[in-house]
Amino acid sequence: MNLDILKKIKHLFILKYFISILLSLFSVIKPSAQQSFSLDTLLVQTIRIPLKASETGRSISILTTEQIQQLPATTFYELLQTICGVEVQSRGGFGVQGDIVMRGSTFSQVLVLIDGMKINDPLTGHFNCYVPVSNMEIERIEILKGTGASMYGPDAVGGVINIITKGFDSLKNGTTSSGNINYGDNNLVSSTASVFHKSNKFYVGLGASINQSLGDSILPVSVNDSTTIEGYRNYFDIKNISLSAGFKINNLWELKVRSSILSSDFNARYFYTSYLSDKSTEITSNWFNRVQLQRKTSTGSLLDINASYKRSSDEFLYTPTSDPNVHKMDYVNFTINNSNEINEKLIVKSGIQADLRKIESNDRGNHSDYHFGAYLMGVYKSNNLVLTTIAREDYDENYGFEFCPQINAAYNLPKLVLRASAGRSIRAADYTERYNNNVALKTYIRLGNPNLSAERGWSEEIGINYSLFKNTLLKATIFSRQSSNIIDYILTNESDIDSNIGVLVPGANYTFAKNIKEVNVNGFELELNTNISLENNNSLNCQMGYTFTDITNDTLGIYLSSFAKHLINAQLILNYNSFQFSISGLYKERTAQAAESISSDLQSSYGLLNARVGYWLMDNKLSLNVQILNLLDKEYQNILGAKMPGRWLMGGISWNVN
Repeated sequence: MNLDILKKIKHLFILKYFISILLSLFSVIKPSAQQSFSLDTLLVQTIRIPLKASETGRSISILTTEQIQQLPATTFYELLQTICGVEVQSRGGFGVQGDIVMRGSTFSQVLVLIDGMKINDPLTGHFNCYVPVSNMEIERIEILKGTGASMYGPDAVGGVINIITKGFDSLKNGTTSSGNINYGDNNLVSSTASVFHKSNKFYVGLGASINQSLGDSILPVSVNDSTTIEGYRNYFDIKNISLSAGFKINNLWELKVRSSILSSDFNARYFYTSYLSDKSTEITSNWFNRVQLQRKTSTGSLLDINASYKRSSDEFLYTPTSDPNVHKMDYVNFTINNSNEINEKLIVKSGIQADLRKIESNDRGNHSDYHFGAYLMGVYKSNNLVLTTIAREDYDENYGFEFCPQINAAYNLPKLVLRASAGRSIRAADYTERYNNNVALKTYIRLGNPNLSAERGWSEEIGINYSLFKNTLLKATIFSRQSSNIIDYILTNESDIDSNIGVLVPGANYTFAKNIKEVNVNGFELELNTNISLENNNSLNCQMGYTFTDITNDTLGIYLSSFAKHLINAQLILNYNSFQFSISGLYKERTAQAAESISSDLQSSYGLLNARVGYWLMDNKLSLNVQILNLLDKEYQNILGAKMPGRWLMGGISWNVN
């Protein structure tokens, strides 16, 4: 039998095993009819005007506080990979680095927000998910699938991820603390904690996290009879600390501030190349600051003035004896938003944005760009219909003026929601895509192109939400995107590269940043969510999703061609008396790749399971837990050459004190 067929059978068996666990749990539990509740109770903030998910006309997923604290995940990336339609292409475990792909996007086409403010990095999209907030500070994560450019401007092509922290959402009076301390394989120390105190007019919050390990050992690999890649460890040292505070000035005005620092030191071998000489290490830092002044009236009027400043740095060392590439980035962002409830049927919101991006680099040079944007948004509710229209105009030094409209419609019936959406998006190249042209490193790095045009596209979706029961929701969505000038790295001969790039090796091939004229994406998502309250305050939460994505173009680059054509995400959380059990899994199929130079293969498919078991003590204030990542010890890669960790066992304590 063909080896590929055997592998697929194995992966299907893994998936069948996971599904059988879910079905077994469903068969032994009994829901309490008195305690069942609807999934559509939260107001979604990411669509600018807070609405129920069923009113937005969009496909939106939400990770709640319970999921964030109880899923078998230590980082932001591991949480996201349990959500339908979200593919995380991690280069290492425990938050070392990862790219987010949604609906056939590249990693640079997903916008990441903290409390509605952008944190995308000016240097490269690889740094967009360095989130300087610990998991225990997060109230929830809202995932908007599809374009959000009309609300937030450039980069929101494939989706928007909004991390909403506890201080910027809502806190009850008193002192609360939650966190965990774990120790595991390879001297792993994994811990995250937060403490918040709120009085009537003032609150303060402190959060911290650490993921530190010698890393799992990568054994020597024989390339041929005379060459061996020496063994090494995927070490990492990632630390974060953040402080937030708020003060209610009077009945109308409130001031909130945040300052967060994230530092990472890790082995980056084969993260960006597939060359035998690659012995890369990398050190990054991220300092994020935010101020918000908000005015809220009893008539529904809301004004918020926001300013944020992000200072990030990166030091990349290709070999221990090479000169480091050192980059320092600044991102200043300023927004004003104002909404008014005209009447019970109409809400209008408008806003302006101005931002400045800047880089100082010893290999990409010194550059800066500014950007301005303004939008007008309206939500109209009439009987069962909710209609949202948005118009936005942007000006950027890279592409001039651009108009990005959006329209969303939702029609609500007792058990059924019909929804549709269409909108335009735009994205300009980052500094790496434009200026990554260090002459000394041209033989093994990807070359930037200063002549890149901005990406443009239209996105559409139609879908239904069907409530099988009051606590069970089935979602189905068909999506499409038509794009032009998509930026990706394509193998290009030296003779076809502009001479102003620099001195290249005659006749050599380079991975060169280029615009792809047309790229069309089509696909569909199926998602099942169940949230059941059981007898005696027990509960069961289950989510499963399948996403099919197809891209039609024969000239895809290295990133566009790496998406998962078939993606299955799943998670389950069971709280039964003092016992707590959670499991998450994923399965993906994508294009296989190989790098003969380092004897590395990126398989066409793989399945993954993570699990966590806990037991609560002291009136549910303290928990003992055991967690296993990569339960089946699967060997896999998301990026060619960057081997992901095998089975990783850890255990420790968790607490949740009010």
